[in-house]
Amino acid sequence: MDTLKLNKKNTKMIAHRGLSGIERENTAAAFVAAGNRSYFGIETDVHRTADGKYIIIHDDTTDRVAGEQYSVEQTDFDTLRSLRLTDMNGEKNRGDLIMPTLEEYLSICKTYEKTAVLELKNNMTEAVILEIVDIVKGMDYLENTVFISFSLENLITLRKTYPTQPAQYLVGEIPDLHDMIDRLKRYHLDIDAFFGSITKEVADELHQNGIKINVWTVDSLEVAEQMVKIGVDYITTDIIE
Repeated sequence: MDTLKLNKKNTKMIAHRGLSGIERENTAAAFVAAGNRSYFGIETDVHRTADGKYIIIHDDTTDRVAGEQYSVEQTDFDTLRSLRLTDMNGEKNRGDLIMPTLEEYLSICKTYEKTAVLELKNNMTEAVILEIVDIVKGMDYLENTVFISFSLENLITLRKTYPTQPAQYLVGEIPDLHDMIDRLKRYHLDIDAFFGSITKEVADELHQNGIKINVWTVDSLEVAEQMVKIGVDYITTDIIE
């Protein structure tokens, strides 16, 4: 199996949870698979464990990817790290499929010179957000990192200390475009929206207000081609390259 090829023109492609259409999402294998291809960036999700460490997983619980149920943020790091994740076929037949640390993810992005697109999962305190940023800074990769979150509060907190750090507000539908533009401009944020909410008219108005557009999660070449034609800046995808 390989990626679906797109004439992407000036649109930058983001590998969603790594190259998750081929390798188990949010693993080193998925990140390296994306690193070895032409993606601009690699997206992932970071949670804080019960003992104050940072681990890479999308869900709040581990059952979907590990077959065993633990609450990520209520479980210690060593327990989570010991879990073996299922492969794409649903079997636990590979010992290398474990939840990466934040540092391991960043190291792979840095090795392959890919932009890190890092989702801050759930609402986080200011201390936690700043600690995550400090980890990124400690690896000398802050200039190559974009923070994203469904929590506007997380991004507002980020803005207090890092007023110019690239950041995108994750949204589904956009019920009131002008209200959304006002919020994005107030906090100097770009947008990471569900692709179905972005039309040519919406994209034009966002761009006229200096807002960059990322769309998620596009796995159809037909939709991807439409997004390129509309002129979005980034496409987040599991399988298209």
